[in-house]
Amino acid sequence: MTNLNSTLSKLPSPATKRIALRVSAPAERALHQNHPWVFDQAITQQSHAGAPGDLAVIFDGNRRFLAIGLYDPTSFIRVRILQHRQPAVIDADWYQSKLIAANQIRNPLAQQSTDGYRIVHGENDGLPGLVIDRYAESLVIKIYSPIWIPHLKDLFLALAKTNPAERLILRLSRSLMKQKEFLHGLEDGMTLSGQPLEELILFRENGLTFECDPLRGQKTGFFLDQRENRVRVEKLSKGKSVLNVFAYTGGFSVYAARGGAKEIVSVDSSAPAMEAAIHNFSHNQNIPAVRSAIHETIAEDAFEVLTRMRSQKKMFDLVILDPPMFAQNQNQIAAGLSAYRKLARLGLDVLRAGGILVQASCSSRIDAETFFDTIHQTAREANRRLTEIERTAHALDHPIKFEEGAYLKCLFATVF
Repeated sequence: MTNLNSTLSKLPSPATKRIALRVSAPAERALHQNHPWVFDQAITQQSHAGAPGDLAVIFDGNRRFLAIGLYDPTSFIRVRILQHRQPAVIDADWYQSKLIAANQIRNPLAQQSTDGYRIVHGENDGLPGLVIDRYAESLVIKIYSPIWIPHLKDLFLALAKTNPAERLILRLSRSLMKQKEFLHGLEDGMTLSGQPLEELILFRENGLTFECDPLRGQKTGFFLDQRENRVRVEKLSKGKSVLNVFAYTGGFSVYAARGGAKEIVSVDSSAPAMEAAIHNFSHNQNIPAVRSAIHETIAEDAFEVLTRMRSQKKMFDLVILDPPMFAQNQNQIAAGLSAYRKLARLGLDVLRAGGILVQASCSSRIDAETFFDTIHQTAREANRRLTEIERTAHALDHPIKFEEGAYLKCLFATVF
């Protein structure tokens, strides 16, 4: 990575003086169990005020070192932990060691004709509040807290050594974009190093080619976390008619086509996403099964499309339901479960007897058992018999190291 953006070189450095903290007994126990967060209400003593990204050292009741992390006065997650138990100097070398460890977890992907994957999965890779995704020769770093801004220079140096690429693109969470006083000129979508993008990125996933818009696309441009579930769909698709609901840019649809699906219908409310799905089929015309598959796109509301298909008695052999997050906080859990029930019922109503239902959830607030129980209950209410094929969770490049980090779950089932 070259041509470092001048804005990055002018960012402030974290304060040299570390903040000393003591925390409540429950917080101490959580830190002993490697929990990555300290909440504001858990802090019982603090040496001095700090700015976002200042280093905070947490001591136990006997003044022994517990952890070191990044301080965030703007969040109820007041400290995001970088290291437990052993003191450390947090610099480019420390970040390099973390990136090397993350790369080792992902080494198997290099053998799978895949150059689109997550390099860093936030807290679960020891770098809380940020993700880094690779799309071929471009890296996209997305930060969710201002704590990372004083550390971006060191992180850049570590990335250049461990994950060389042609460019580094910055994405900011929606909440962070509003905190302009901490951004120091950084903007969502800016190129931190290398030449700015002039066209969409093409990358490989299990030998298939997909396009990615890292500047305007959802997440960092693609739903990398569903890669392994897409492979499962491919293996189940031969000779089937497939309905892919909330299809985004058609990832599941292209895999189904390569798996031998005779007909695929992709549904998403976003017309640009449906255009991208058409492009993704065109990028894989060298594969005979993709070339011969019939693919239809519908850019409309998913619930309305399913309701219409039910009234028209349109039926499919395989139905994929991969909606956005229905429950973003504790108050939305009941409404989220209701939406999953409604979606499951509509999906079952257009699924032939003996067909396969694939239903996913990315709502971390709804635990896996509750989600799976909800789908089973919905099937019973619809007088459908559901036989599970498989329950799946997170892909290799989206490891989970603490309970709150788990979000993805997916049910594969035959329905009679």
